[in-house]
Amino acid sequence: MNIVRWWRTRSHAARFDLGIRASLYPSFAAVPVLAFGSVPADFGGASPWLAAALTTVHTVVCVLLMHAGINHYLGKGARPTGLIAAGGALTVAGAVAAVLLYPDPAPGNLDGPANAILLVLVLSFVTALSTAVRPAVALAVGAVGCAATFALARVQGSPNPALPAIGLASVIAVVAVVYRISIWTLRVVWELDRSRQVQASLAVAEERLRFARDLHDVVGRTLSVIALKAELAAQLAKRGRDDAVDEMLEVRRIAQESLAELRAVVGGYRTADLDAELAGARSLLASAGIACRVIGDGSGLPAQLQGTLGWVVREGATNVLRHSEARDCTITLRPSSALRPASGDTLTLTMDNDGAAFPSSEARVRFGNGLLGLAERIAGLGGTVAAERQPPDRFRLVVQLPMEPAGAP
Repeated sequence: MNIVRWWRTRSHAARFDLGIRASLYPSFAAVPVLAFGSVPADFGGASPWLAAALTTVHTVVCVLLMHAGINHYLGKGARPTGLIAAGGALTVAGAVAAVLLYPDPAPGNLDGPANAILLVLVLSFVTALSTAVRPAVALAVGAVGCAATFALARVQGSPNPALPAIGLASVIAVVAVVYRISIWTLRVVWELDRSRQVQASLAVAEERLRFARDLHDVVGRTLSVIALKAELAAQLAKRGRDDAVDEMLEVRRIAQESLAELRAVVGGYRTADLDAELAGARSLLASAGIACRVIGDGSGLPAQLQGTLGWVVREGATNVLRHSEARDCTITLRPSSALRPASGDTLTLTMDNDGAAFPSSEARVRFGNGLLGLAERIAGLGGTVAAERQPPDRFRLVVQLPMEPAGAP
């Protein structure tokens, strides 16, 4: 799979997530290198390759622990207790092995192999652990490691055994805090992304509720009246009263009025004022965290054009919310004549956003149901609809209409 195309399919939050992880994980690769370099070439004990091998196994477990710990911190998985136990056991075992396999040739020398290996083992484990547990727990484990470092220096007869412990504590504090802040930032970004999706869903749901409320207000009252009138007509018919016919005629009249009102409500949603739709699109997109800029307005346009373009803006804004990861959207409305629109001019409405988060080797876009309905409606007025992707992540919807639509009086 093309890596560029795959990258474009990722949301902005997912890209940030990948960037954070890519900056944290590789730092652990330095642990085997440091362990290998800490053993002198003329060291009489075990080979430096053994130190590199032992710390490599420890590093792999720490990277897995950090990966699972970040997922747990983000709420995407359980706490990796097994990896925590494995990492702790390998840290203790590696420290013991370092002391036994690489005895300090010059007692009291703080830069011996065992000291260096112990430092990198404790540092890497506490750093990985800080992503999976509370900071206090990680600091407590770090304190144990510092105590072990102090004890080792004391046994080796160092004149200042507190020095390596203080150095390790300082490095742990800095590195663990930096890593913790990094994953905290990552969680904030994911929460913002989820908030944006929720806001977009709420905006669509609010529009549906408004439509449902209008239908209820129009149809609910008349259906209640029809039910009462029909019940009355039924009772009159049972008694053989001629008034039953009049009541049924009244039911028919009310039903016809209700049908007319229902068509008016639906028609109101299909044809809308262009300026109102532009303002609504700006507000709707802003509520979802998308910066919207509108260039031009519908002043001076025929009513039929305003209604059609208002429907285009509504459909386009809905598509931006549902099918993209956009951060900005620009709506441009201009006639072919820059000075004064004339009857022979072509009016162009463009909706451009940076949320083309889907793979395709083709520039043009296959129309879904929404765009197909839009194209059919525009074609009936002698206009055209085009949608295309533009590298690297732009999506553009272009609608062109004659200033005098086909079929206009």
